[in-house]
Amino acid sequence: MAYDDGWQFPDDRGRLATAARTPARITAYIQAGAALYDHGLRPASVFGSAHDGTDADPAKAGALPLGSVGYLGPGPALSADDILRSGPDLVVAVAYGSDHVYGLDSDTAKHLEERVPLVVLDVGQGRPLDGTRERFGALAASLGAGEDATAEAGLTGARARLDAAAGRAPEARLLALSPAGDDTVHLARPTAWPDLRALTGHGVRTAEPGPGPGVNWSTTDWTAAERLEPDVVLVDVRANAVPVDRLAGPGGRWAATARSRIVPWNPELPCSARAHAAFFTAVAEALESR
Repeated sequence: MAYDDGWQFPDDRGRLATAARTPARITAYIQAGAALYDHGLRPASVFGSAHDGTDADPAKAGALPLGSVGYLGPGPALSADDILRSGPDLVVAVAYGSDHVYGLDSDTAKHLEERVPLVVLDVGQGRPLDGTRERFGALAASLGAGEDATAEAGLTGARARLDAAAGRAPEARLLALSPAGDDTVHLARPTAWPDLRALTGHGVRTAEPGPGPGVNWSTTDWTAAERLEPDVVLVDVRANAVPVDRLAGPGGRWAATARSRIVPWNPELPCSARAHAAFFTAVAEALESR
C-alpha cells in the first residue's frame, strides 16, 4: 500500500516489502509479469523457471509484449547481481504453498531480498483461483494500477457461459495433462490446480487419475489416460511439454480422434480477469461443441 512515508505490501510469506517510494520498475517471474501486465503494469523484465530455456515461453507470457519486456533467462541460472543489473526497484515472484521462491535458487532469493523489495504471492493448491487474482489485484492497486471494468465484465460473462455449458453437458468429463513423450504422460490431479478446481465449481466434471505417487501429477502411459475416456482434454502447451502432434504413440493419435475436444492449456495461468475469462471461455466452447 502507498503511505506518506513510503510504500509497503504484505506478501504471502508473511513478510512486509517496503520502499521509500512506490516502485515503478519491476522484475518478475514470467507468470507474475503476465498477471501484472493484465492489471495495467508493464514489467521491465521477467525470468523463467528451471523448466525454461534461453527464450521466454510464449505460453507462459500471456499478453506480455515480449518484444519490449526483457527476458533474463531461467531463474536458477541467475545470480542476484544478474537480476539487479536490469535495475528493478521491486521483484515479484510466486510460491506454491511454502516460503520457497519459485524459479530462483534459495541463496539468490536471499541475497536479492537484502538489496531490493521482494514480493512473493502464492499460486499453489492452497489458494482458490479467485484468491490468486485478488492478491495480484491488491499488489497492482498498491502500485497505482488495476484491471479495467471491461476485463471484469468479460470474466462475469465467461463464468455465466461456462455454467450454462456445463449444465447442458453434465456427463462430459474433462482431463488435464502434460505430454512427456511417446510412452509417457503426466495427468493432472484436479484438486491440486486452482484453475481445475474452479472448473468443478462451475459444474464441470473432471477426470481423476487415481491414487499413486505425485502431488500435482500422476505420471503414467497414454493407455491409462485413454481409459479415463475424457470428452475434453486440456493439453499443456508450455515449452517444456511435448507437443501432441509430434508424438508417434497414442498421444499423437489422440489429438486427431473424434471423441475428445482438445483445448490448449497453460498450467501457469496469469492471475488476472483477462486470462481467467479466456480460460473459462475456451472450456465452455469445448463443451458446447461436443
